[in-house]
Amino acid sequence: MRGVSWREGCPVPLEALVRVEVSHHRPDESVGVGVIVVSREAEAVVVGAFERLYVVGFPIARMEPIEGFGGDDDASMEANNTSGFNCRDRFGGGSFSRHAYGDAVDINPLWNPLVKERTGAQDGVKVAPEGGRPWRDRTRSEAGMLHPGSEAVRAFTSQGWGWGGSWRSSKDWQHFSANGE
Repeated sequence: MRGVSWREGCPVPLEALVRVEVSHHRPDESVGVGVIVVSREAEAVVVGAFERLYVVGFPIARMEPIEGFGGDDDASMEANNTSGFNCRDRFGGGSFSRHAYGDAVDINPLWNPLVKERTGAQDGVKVAPEGGRPWRDRTRSEAGMLHPGSEAVRAFTSQGWGWGGSWRSSKDWQHFSANGE
């Protein structure tokens, strides 16, 4: 992690982070074990939420620490990788993302993209990852997609975490965090 997803100046020390292994269903219905890095403070919530996702059979396409993508959030999202900690700025810059604190998780980001109206973007809409453009249509109901009121969303929100799918100015369908940012 050092020098890839974590560096000097990050808002949490390395010692405050943990690598958590969680069982999950894959899209092909097999069972896998994924690794996600979060803060020690977020560990219980994240483990509990992923246990609930496992029980309801919610598929996770891929789950590995962001350093497997050289710390590149865009590459991780395009690979539909569920991830947690990454010491990076917020979308749009200006301050650290909640991921830099280890209390945020992105789930199946290709199928649950960030969607924001933006001047200069293709058809006036920024979609991240760009490959997630077909899934910006939330009337689709496919395994691995997150929807309001779904058991998968409640796995996190019932524990007090916020969901980017409920934001007003943009929709970050993949994103859950401890303080809702």
